[in-house]
Amino acid sequence: MSQLEHEHTREAIANRIGLVKHNYVRDWIYGGVDGAVTTFAVVSGVTGAQLSPSIVLILGFANLAADGFSMAASNYLGTRAELDDYRRLERMEYRHIELAPEGEREEIRQIYRDKGFEGQDLDRAVDLITADKERWVKTMLAEEFGLPTEIRSPWKAALSTFSAFVICGLVPLLSYIFDAGHSFLASCLFTGLTFFVIGSVKSRWSTASLLRSGLETLFIGGLAAGLAYGAGVLLKGLAGA
Repeated sequence: MSQLEHEHTREAIANRIGLVKHNYVRDWIYGGVDGAVTTFAVVSGVTGAQLSPSIVLILGFANLAADGFSMAASNYLGTRAELDDYRRLERMEYRHIELAPEGEREEIRQIYRDKGFEGQDLDRAVDLITADKERWVKTMLAEEFGLPTEIRSPWKAALSTFSAFVICGLVPLLSYIFDAGHSFLASCLFTGLTFFVIGSVKSRWSTASLLRSGLETLFIGGLAAGLAYGAGVLLKGLAGA
């Protein structure tokens, strides 16, 4: 028999349903992958062009600051737009309940009729939901517009992306910061491990296995690095010509 993912005791179910879960894992993984990819792309491009290691650090840290802030700001604005839209629709539903309550009740009725409710059960469901305006509005937002019950914080989403970008983006630069021998090779190994770890962590929230998810992220990151390295070699050749 397969192992259950969580307990189904009365207490466990109550605790699980009662928790409001704001998940920022997506933002962290998004920032982490992009930080490692873009910084390692800088390292690969500079190495391919056979430029000084000091250039790696200059461009690498410039990338961490500028691109990390850009990604965090974009995530903030995108999440803020979701929040603004949620509030706009929420105000609209409250207004509609005040101006056309019977029309809004009919919407609830049709929604639950489509779910298979009928007769007295349907009437009871409609009465129960429309007895409380907040519950009524939340139901309409979820069922009519497909919105989540809670919207994530734009600030937390942005900070998750930025922190992951900086932490993971710093990895390709470590061997250059500490002036290790064979810096590029060490950077490749450290960054490859970072890609694999991020992918492995991501597997917890997907149907892919740990190994498959890790290798998939490693492949995507390696492909980006290979393209950057090739661009560096090509630009060096063009400059030499």
